[in-house]
Amino acid sequence: MDRIRFAIVGCGAIAARHVVHIQAYGQLVAVCDVVPDKAASFAAKYEVPFYSTIHDLLSAATAIDVVVICTPNGLHAEQSVQVLQKGIHVLVEKPMALTVSDCEQMMQVAQQSGKQLFTVMQNRFNPPVRAVKKILDAGGFGQLYGMQLTCFWNRDQQYYQTSDWRGTRLQDGGVLFTQFSHFIDLMYWFFGEVQNVMALAKNLAHSNVSDIDDSGAVVLQFRNGMIGTIHYSVNSFQQNREGSLTIYGEKGMVKIGGSYLNAIEYASFRDMVLEQLPAGPGANEYPTYQGSMSNHEKVYESLVNTLENGTPYYTSSRDGLKTVEIIEKIYHAANLR
Repeated sequence: MDRIRFAIVGCGAIAARHVVHIQAYGQLVAVCDVVPDKAASFAAKYEVPFYSTIHDLLSAATAIDVVVICTPNGLHAEQSVQVLQKGIHVLVEKPMALTVSDCEQMMQVAQQSGKQLFTVMQNRFNPPVRAVKKILDAGGFGQLYGMQLTCFWNRDQQYYQTSDWRGTRLQDGGVLFTQFSHFIDLMYWFFGEVQNVMALAKNLAHSNVSDIDDSGAVVLQFRNGMIGTIHYSVNSFQQNREGSLTIYGEKGMVKIGGSYLNAIEYASFRDMVLEQLPAGPGANEYPTYQGSMSNHEKVYESLVNTLENGTPYYTSSRDGLKTVEIIEKIYHAANLR
C-alpha cells in the first residue's frame, strides 16, 4: 500500500510535532495557514505546496488521505466538517471542539461521509497511566471511593500575547480546553460519566491579556457514585509544577504525578502489584513552555493501523465528545457559559 498522504491545517507550534511523525508513518503533501508567510515558511522547510485557505487546499489537485487540524480550538469543528464533506479523513488536535453540539455535528458528518474522525489524546499512552488503567480494569481498587486531579501549570503573559486567539472565549474556550483537556479525558476514561458538578473559576492573573479563566476548583459526582475534585491553574510560579491524579479505593491507592502524569509517586494495593514501568518520552517542548507527555508517535501508529489494517483506533470521537461535555458542565456550573 502507498504511504498515507497527510496535509496540515495550521502551521503553529504543535504542527511541527505532527510533521515528525507524519514523516515517520506517511508523507506530508501540503500545508495550510491563514497567515501566508507562516504557511510559506513551513512549506519551504518540508518542500511541499502551501495554501492560505482550507478551501484552496481542498480544491487543489493534490491527493490527500488525512487532513490534520492544528488550528485554534474554535475552528476545529467547522474545518473538520469541511474536510469530511470533501471525503477525506480528519485527525483533529485536542480539544475535539468547544461545544457538544459541534462534536455531534462532526460525528454525524463523519458517519455520512464514511470517513474517519480521529482525535488526539496522547496522554492515554503515558506508561503510568496505562499501568493504573490496567489495575482499574482488573478491579484492583475494589470499590472506588474518590479521586483528586491537580493541574498546576504556568502560562505567562508572553504566552497569551504571542497568538491572538489565546485567551479568547470564542477561539481558546478556557484552560480546561486548551491546557487540561488531556487530564479531563483521562478522568472520563478511568471513571466514566459525570453526573453532578459544582465549580468556581476565575481569572486571577491574566485579566489584561485573557477573557477566560486561569484557575478553578471543581467537585464532581460520577454516575458510579464516586466523588472527585479538580484543582487547576496556569498561575504556577515560573513553570509547570504538577499534573497529578490520585485515586483511592477499598483495596488500593495510587498517585500518578510529575508535572504531566509522567511518574508514579506512590502506589499500594492489597491484591495487586504495579508493573515495572518503561521510561516514557519527555514533555512536548515549545519555545517558552512545556506541554503534555510527547506520545504523538503512538497516535500516528494507531491511525495508520486503523486505515491500513482495520485495527480499532485507540480512542473514539465519542470519548472526545465526552471530554467536551464534562468541561461544558464545569464551566456552566462556574457561570462561565
